[in-house]
Amino acid sequence: MRKQVLGRGLEALISQDLRESVSETERVRELDINSVDPNPRQPRENFDQKNLKELADSIRSNGVLQPVVVRRVGERYQLVVGERRFRACRMAGKNTIPALVRTIEEEDSLKLALMENLQREDLNPVEEAKGYRALKEEYSLSPKEIADLLGRDRSTVANTLRLLNLPEKVLKLLEGGKIKAGHARALLSIEGEEEQLEWARKIIELRFTVRDIERAVPGSGRKNKGRKKVDPLLRELEERSEKYLGTRVKIMPRAKGGVVRIEYYAEEELVDILNKIGVDTVL
Repeated sequence: MRKQVLGRGLEALISQDLRESVSETERVRELDINSVDPNPRQPRENFDQKNLKELADSIRSNGVLQPVVVRRVGERYQLVVGERRFRACRMAGKNTIPALVRTIEEEDSLKLALMENLQREDLNPVEEAKGYRALKEEYSLSPKEIADLLGRDRSTVANTLRLLNLPEKVLKLLEGGKIKAGHARALLSIEGEEEQLEWARKIIELRFTVRDIERAVPGSGRKNKGRKKVDPLLRELEERSEKYLGTRVKIMPRAKGGVVRIEYYAEEELVDILNKIGVDTVL
């Protein structure tokens, strides 16, 4: 039953008309901000200081328009949802913060914090991928289950998770906005960490586009050169296959028969794909 509640997302925790929908004992309370501790397992690593300052200025002028959600831990409170508002309140010099006190298990606290962050649109691709990985590792959720939980497409979740297979130096460039997610996905087709890093440098120095990489690197991306017009039926089958398998699928017809290419980027992905198509991977 609890999984169904979490599956409805943050709306299961905070109703649309909060002050009218909760009982008297659950109404918004003004808590001493010093009695509230940040979530020690907060998944978000970077908070834009400029945006936080703008939010703090707004709070000074208009107050906190949406309460944070906390849970009791001993005699204190622990933040569950609302990290940015909490930090901005402190920056604004507020002594209290409006909050809802809810009974939430520790395991669900992390899940809700992850969900709140992943539903924001300003996460960089690396933060998003790490959020998905945390849900996958902490709760043994599959990419499909994560997608269902967050209202995302399964292939989007799976493709974003693959970005974490890139070298740390490349991830830093992606995290800093030096290269884009499309560039990073193209780099996954290149073998060797040094080669991937070298191509990342070329992207920055030579301003390579994703298409430039696909044209220059054998086996990278979807080549269009010399190809006939794509059969819309085959394209539809490719898209369905990609959604089901959570990876890139290419159907290449020939005069007789053809080839189906299914890509994978880690051994566990290979096992997952083979299991989905009915291959027994237990040796």
